[in-house]
Amino acid sequence: MRLTELFSKTSKQVPADETSVNAKLLIRAGYVDKVAAGIYSFLPLGQKVIDKISQIVREEMNAIGGQEITMPVMHPKHLWEQTGRWKGFDVLFRVKGQAGEFALGPTHEEIVVPMATHFIKSYSDLPKYVYQIQTKFRDEPRAKAGLLRGREFLMKDLYSFHADEKDFEKYYEKAKVAYKNVFKRAGLTAIETRASGGTFSKYSDEYQVVCESGEDEIIYCPGGDFSENTEIAAVKEGKQCDLGHGPLVHAKTIEVGNIFSLKDKYSSAFGLVYTDRDGKQKPVLMGCYGIGISRLMGAIVEVMHDERGIIWPRTVSPFDAHLIAISDQGSETSKEADEIYQKLQKAGIDVLFDDRNDVSPGEKFADADLIGIPARLVVSKKVGKGKVEIKERDKEASRVVSVEEAVKFFGN
Repeated sequence: MRLTELFSKTSKQVPADETSVNAKLLIRAGYVDKVAAGIYSFLPLGQKVIDKISQIVREEMNAIGGQEITMPVMHPKHLWEQTGRWKGFDVLFRVKGQAGEFALGPTHEEIVVPMATHFIKSYSDLPKYVYQIQTKFRDEPRAKAGLLRGREFLMKDLYSFHADEKDFEKYYEKAKVAYKNVFKRAGLTAIETRASGGTFSKYSDEYQVVCESGEDEIIYCPGGDFSENTEIAAVKEGKQCDLGHGPLVHAKTIEVGNIFSLKDKYSSAFGLVYTDRDGKQKPVLMGCYGIGISRLMGAIVEVMHDERGIIWPRTVSPFDAHLIAISDQGSETSKEADEIYQKLQKAGIDVLFDDRNDVSPGEKFADADLIGIPARLVVSKKVGKGKVEIKERDKEASRVVSVEEAVKFFGN
């Protein structure tokens, strides 16, 4: 992609009411465009990041047997009345249309469970696992944290259906592994944290990323054997870890995912039962597993940035390389930069090529740092013919290598 052809542009201005780091940087770098508080358009750069995060999530959900579906955003009122949540869900968007009243889905139990009654009849139909990556809506009273607390956001929710508690617990442990894989692949260290299970069960598991701007708080052991949300924690910061890892630590965090048991709460509401081997009808047990896709994008920016801009992990960066030509239009260096761009593309390297001729080298470097692609390649007369200066975004030092060596670098 040539930068002169890119739909969006970088900016030095951000909306005055944006206070979060992720919103400021994503807007300035041209990843998102703010429509209203908690509502954003994803521009081409942002869409590429969202797609890469979604693909990581998709692969890990498929690996534990998940089957992808897409459920509607609009939910008939009577389904939410059947679970008692039409009036009880405090951030529910309710809309009226010619066909009646609807909820804009903040979650999808009211859709997935009635759907499951069409296909789950017997013990032989269990277990089953379905998931979607879908837009959600929540009428948040305070949407001031950019992508971390949106009124419209992208989320992956997986629902599992089981014959008994033992089968649910077995799958729950698989989901834990998959979640750790997702966050590791996305470049984050997420701490598995015990939290309240709300109305469904005594406990749930959250995945928390340490960040000073986070809205959650946890007490955890840096050794990795203990973590609890402060809402339920019975221990305090400074207590010695039972396994000898030292004192427990208090930290502010961003929740990027959670998993929990639904037991038979929604199965009972919609009559989702199965016939067991003895011919008896029993309620189907369920689990729910959520990851905020757009929130994860915001969390990465909150954690991985410096004073110059974003620092994307290679796995979710919109491009592999940011190529910069320091030359005049039509010069030999300009022509060489174009040839290098073509070579990199043919080698399967996704490149953002800053081919602008009306900005200074300093502006190009500043924009590259702001956009945050992991590797910057510079072509200039000073660097020399057939070579590029390569600089990784998270490092200060740079080095000059041949184009062939640069190609090998991206193959690592």
